Amino acid sequence: MVRSGRAKRMEKHHKRNKSTAALNLVSLMDIFTILVFFLLVNSSDVETLPSTKELQLPESIAEAKAKETVVILIGENDLIVQGTPVAKIADIMASEGNDIPALREALLSQNDRVLRRDAKDDIAGREVTIMGDKEIPYRLLKKVMKTCTDSDYGQISLAVLQKSSDKLDSA
Repeated sequence: MVRSGRAKRMEKHHKRNKSTAALNLVSLMDIFTILVFFLLVNSSDVETLPSTKELQLPESIAEAKAKETVVILIGENDLIVQGTPVAKIADIMASEGNDIPALREALLSQNDRVLRRDAKDDIAGREVTIMGDKEIPYRLLKKVMKTCTDSDYGQISLAVLQKSSDKLDSA
């Protein structure tokens, strides 16, 4: 069977364009890289407070979210600043007065490491967050707060659990 010139040209053309399409992975990798950077940048907006199973934080209806601050954890036996134990609760409760010297020293040493640059000069801008069980004695909380103000921290926050809107409606 004799084929015409047109049939031969069409056969050549189809053979030339019959190759499989290649998947371009470069643009796909670019999209994933941008997505990873986006997630990394936007995940730093939330401060996670250290969680301890034995602490039951009090509940609050406050809407403001926690900022990155110096964290004081009032544990069952120890007073902890930024993960480092500084004093025993029994010693604090047995002491006279409202000053805790070990806590004051730890807070002053945190000024350079944790605080933002603008808060170093502005005492009112310095913040500390106190985490403690809802059953801690008021006398202990008062001593910790007094020591914080004596250590030039202008804003003191108490870590609480936010009440859900369901509980607000029933209360």
